[in-house]
Amino acid sequence: MNVTRAFDILPFQLATYPKPDCLAWKEGFTWHKWSTQEVIDRANALSYGLLRIGVQARDKVAIVSLSRPEWIISDFGIQQTGATTVPMYPTITVDDYRHILRDAGVKVAIASTEEIAGKLREAGGSDLKVYTFEKVAGLPLFQELLDDGKANPNPEELERRKAGVTPDDLLTLIYTSGTTGTPKGVMLTHDNLVSNYKSCESAIPLDSGDRALSFLPLAHIFERMVSYLYLMRGVSIYYAESIEAIGGNLKEVQPQVFTTVPRLLEKIYDRIEAKGAELTGIKRTLFDWAMRLGNRFDNQHTPGALYDLQLGLARKLVFSKWQEALGGKIKIVVTGGGALQPRLARLFSAAGVRVMEGYGLTETSPVISVNRFDAANNVIGTTGPVVDDIEVKIAADGEILTRSRSVMKGYYNLPDQTAEAIDADGWFHTGDIGEFVDGKFLKITDRKKEMFKTSQGKYVAPQKIENSLKEHPLIEQVMVVGDGRKYAAALVVPSFENLKDWCPKNGITFTSNEQVVKEPKLLAEVEKAVERYNATAATWEQVKKTALLPRLWTIESGELTPSLKVKRKIVTKNFEEAIEGLFYAKPEQVEWAE
Repeated sequence: MNVTRAFDILPFQLATYPKPDCLAWKEGFTWHKWSTQEVIDRANALSYGLLRIGVQARDKVAIVSLSRPEWIISDFGIQQTGATTVPMYPTITVDDYRHILRDAGVKVAIASTEEIAGKLREAGGSDLKVYTFEKVAGLPLFQELLDDGKANPNPEELERRKAGVTPDDLLTLIYTSGTTGTPKGVMLTHDNLVSNYKSCESAIPLDSGDRALSFLPLAHIFERMVSYLYLMRGVSIYYAESIEAIGGNLKEVQPQVFTTVPRLLEKIYDRIEAKGAELTGIKRTLFDWAMRLGNRFDNQHTPGALYDLQLGLARKLVFSKWQEALGGKIKIVVTGGGALQPRLARLFSAAGVRVMEGYGLTETSPVISVNRFDAANNVIGTTGPVVDDIEVKIAADGEILTRSRSVMKGYYNLPDQTAEAIDADGWFHTGDIGEFVDGKFLKITDRKKEMFKTSQGKYVAPQKIENSLKEHPLIEQVMVVGDGRKYAAALVVPSFENLKDWCPKNGITFTSNEQVVKEPKLLAEVEKAVERYNATAATWEQVKKTALLPRLWTIESGELTPSLKVKRKIVTKNFEEAIEGLFYAKPEQVEWAE
């Protein structure tokens, strides 16, 4: 059958790859599974239930929950009525909920927990109908909506609604994270999403016997599009219990694939490195030897036959443990949503786990480019070749422009900003600066709006500096500052988790974050990372000063977006005093700072 709308995916799977474990989740100690037919039956029951409460075509229905099978059921059940899904992150503020609910005109919302339901009711008032996955006093359960629909089916009306949905109709309205201001509603059609997963099919080698572990939020377009791709390819989707439980779930599910953001891959690596640091004797020697080999790994060029022989041995003796930590059957890890440290891509690839870093935006549904599974089309430090049926060109100022069926319909209620983002020839202006390596592999060098000019008239691209400094295991977060100043400087947040292991080994007693950021030995370690970067940078790009901060930036503090991007304006405001201290030197520091 021809899939032209997102909800066509489920009957396609039923006809092509019917699964006993289409969707799976864990409760207690048991993994529960829904077959393809069970997923379809539940989606239909929800559609009938929504029809019963008066949901009309083109209405907006919100989903606010961590990823779970019911999220997918909600998504397809809403779509089939001709309504539009409005996914929202569970971690955003009441003010953000209020803005989105009003801007989109949401009348019905599906929430997972009492806390989320409370925020929605506060934001939406009495006019908002809220159904919940979990029992909440005074609110109807999601299951009641399904039960009502199941008891009162209306297949004729549902088929009429589905037949009335065209590929160009609005599938979803996704509000961007808002690193620079009020969230904007990105209008994505059925064709936007369908065309994007079709563009990616040849790039990601999967088959109907594979399992995927899903833990990224489905409110993010990356995990949602990939989920559609999984369903199209007959890949079973298993939902992790939580971010903290990923390690155990990987061993239980033994997936062939998972998608992630760089920060989570860094945390997996940090755990592996911490275990390696605990080894002694010959085991520690072998671990360090394997790490040195891994740091030399290159998909494109082998250092020679001796290296290949040694790497094969390292994979058996050391890196096989990495495979076991990821479940033992992992084939590929797809990463996006931010820049991946090349060091991590080298080490995981050396361990036999192909890391496929990609690039895209919510506005592009999302994938524009991705490194492939085959080594010839996987260049570490880039986001890979452009995927099928996507056009990309680099503007005169270095901005990445793209044109395809995957580009959004526009920003909801914002015609002027839509016209600014998509030019008359259909090119979407990404706001990212990039280049092609070897004429084929797209490399992102910075955000156009994040570049700044020093008082010397020199442009500085902060992302390159930040990514370099974050390669140090004791550095977790970095923000480079210096707009209109004499030089570039950096706010640095240490990895307090790693410091708890590092401090005792270096004669330091860790009593508090405030105490440890003043320790001379830690300051010296950070300075080493800065010196390593500065040695390869132009004079005006060098970091002249750093300030260590005693707490992490978080989503809850408003300093990170739900997809873990730094909100530079908020961090600048919250740490204004620390930033000023970087540029107003004490007398004895003036000569060095200059």
